[in-house]
Amino acid sequence: MKLARLGPDGGERPAVVDGGTTYDLSGLTADVDGAFLASGGIAAARRALAVGELPELPGARSLRIGAPIARPSAVICVGMNYAAHAAESGSAPPRAPIVFLKTPNTVAGPNDAVEIPPGSERTDWEVELGVVIGARTLRLGSPADALAHIAGFVVGNDVSERRHQLVDSGGQWSKGKCAPGFNPLGPWLVTPDEVDHADLRLRSWVNGEPRQDSTTADMIFGVEHLVWHLSQYLALEPGDVIMTGTPQGVALSGRFPYLAPGDVVELEIAGLGRQRQEFVKAGER
Repeated sequence: MKLARLGPDGGERPAVVDGGTTYDLSGLTADVDGAFLASGGIAAARRALAVGELPELPGARSLRIGAPIARPSAVICVGMNYAAHAAESGSAPPRAPIVFLKTPNTVAGPNDAVEIPPGSERTDWEVELGVVIGARTLRLGSPADALAHIAGFVVGNDVSERRHQLVDSGGQWSKGKCAPGFNPLGPWLVTPDEVDHADLRLRSWVNGEPRQDSTTADMIFGVEHLVWHLSQYLALEPGDVIMTGTPQGVALSGRFPYLAPGDVVELEIAGLGRQRQEFVKAGER
């Protein structure tokens, strides 16, 4: 099942995308959020779709696409989770997951413009698999327990300002990760039965030129391990998002220029959809 949120920023309507048709979910829920996920909302939506109870959403193709999950309580990110990306960053593969946070107000729609922070010369792109939590998750017994706590998967762009992350950081990365709009998500939240999350192709382009091309099979720590690992330290709430790391091919490698106003970044994960963002000067979003 593919869940979406369509409409103006702050006024999105919940929807289900199935077989090329978009159905209105607002008769079942006001939004696709943590409360919806925790209350069995996906199963209810699946049943309603199966028996024809969901009306088609008129004009869906003309509506803005919002992030497919309403503002999460937390966005937890994993760094250096692809060996080749660690190498291009000048680091050894980590022995345990490297964790940092993005603020919830970084979440944006997949095609929304992204503002480059004032004075930035090192704004970077990072295509990532995002994991959306479906049930409160704390101190799981093993990685095998993780999948039952996952509502679905999303395409994410972990936009980063590398000077803020690495020079102005004081040793912690979040300063370079938390500018407003620095985490476009979507277009859909795709339930686990729809994709093989352990072998998904991730790609990115800048101004039509290829940048990243890898698969989640190259992750150092897989999805189940990450959910289990994080649950040993914090409680993951329904609707929270885990960003699982990016493969090689970012500007930090030194092989490509950083982003400038007017640049267009496109990202795609097989089965999860495609994003497109224009990067603009601060104040122009």
